[in-house]
Amino acid sequence: MPYILSVSRLCVARGKTDILRGVNWTVKKGEHWVILGPNGCGKTSLLKSITGYLSPTSGEIALLGNIYGETDWRELRLKLGIVTSALQASIPPAETALDTVVSGRYAQLDLWAATTRGDKVEGRRLLKFVGASHLGAREWAYLSQGERQRVLIARALMARPRLLILDEPCAGLDPVAREEFLRFVEALAKKRGGPALVLVTHHAEEIMPSFTHALLLRGGKVFASGAKAQVITSRRMGGAFGARIAVKQAKGRYLASVIIA
Repeated sequence: MPYILSVSRLCVARGKTDILRGVNWTVKKGEHWVILGPNGCGKTSLLKSITGYLSPTSGEIALLGNIYGETDWRELRLKLGIVTSALQASIPPAETALDTVVSGRYAQLDLWAATTRGDKVEGRRLLKFVGASHLGAREWAYLSQGERQRVLIARALMARPRLLILDEPCAGLDPVAREEFLRFVEALAKKRGGPALVLVTHHAEEIMPSFTHALLLRGGKVFASGAKAQVITSRRMGGAFGARIAVKQAKGRYLASVIIA
């Protein structure tokens, strides 16, 4: 399979508004991508289109060689994991972390399917992998934001996805929790046989060294796309965000500063 995800000439329009315009993007095996862009640039709509929750006006989306509209997208979603704050409101406050993780195998929120002993064993293994084995019996309502993000990653991994999307996973984390979480993401990116990662963020400092490529969006269109070093630059970041931005790099990490005249 030459690619995991292929987006070709993707357009999304609602009424007289063009939300996405001619987006082309391909994720190949071994690549980890970061998506950046200002508010309203189309990041959320792109994610919704990829996950089958927003119907394109035109263009084509293919996941693992299966084309959207020609394949049962409910089955394909099991190959595509997503960690987003939008899921959190749908998880029952009294559901345990272990049940939340197991629900990922069945693509359910508020788990109701009959589970197996093997499900529980795998769920505990994944909680250990994300550094949250001590949280298995804790109810969702009593998890911190950082703990919830780790549990949601374990949930996404239950279905053994080929592609894992992290939608602004550091939102709401304090600086220490954010750095701990990002170090976990770096370890996940390096995991042999792990999924391709797509990180959606506003902050260049959240791009860990293992991320290989970047997609910059502006006004619903691709502003720049390609190898990370060619995209995360002062000129291109400034152009995408419509401001003077200075990008510096040290030890594989980035720092982007807005220059106020």
